[in-house]
Amino acid sequence: MEEEAEKLKELQAETEKTMGMQTTSPTAAAFPTPEEKEEADRRSVYVGNVDYSSTAKELEQHFRGCGTINRVTILCDKFTGNPKGFAYIEFADDSSVEAAVALHESLFKGRQIKVSVKRTNQPGMNRGRGRGRGYRGGMGFMGPGGMMYVPCPCPGLGAGTAAPVTVAVTVAG
Repeated sequence: MEEEAEKLKELQAETEKTMGMQTTSPTAAAFPTPEEKEEADRRSVYVGNVDYSSTAKELEQHFRGCGTINRVTILCDKFTGNPKGFAYIEFADDSSVEAAVALHESLFKGRQIKVSVKRTNQPGMNRGRGRGRGYRGGMGFMGPGGMMYVPCPCPGLGAGTAAPVTVAVTVAG
């Protein structure tokens, strides 16, 4: 059994040599290094305000005069599958990016598109809109003397006015 496995490995290596194939792991192409990603980003442009019915082939035809195109990516919503209205175009060389940026504010399918150099994402630089630390919940505010004012529709005070509420606050230290 082990002899057969050795023979198979030898045959496979011999076939790869004759066909000129490199013996790299299948994950090497699937996960580019950060340097490779940065290089691809330098050769890419962001295209905004893209018509929702646009196809990659139509975008490729619009930017064909700029240079050789490696890839056109139209981003879609992960839940609905509908296009988000922007795309990325990766070129074969850096000089094509300058030519593509010259098409900024040109008309594509009746819409004025925005073209800019693609920025490289910086890990850990999240610009999210989360509540983060320090969010208080928006239920009221503390007034002088430890009085908490909570908006409530109280009779006689009018709807939405703040009525004082006494709250005991214990500070652990």
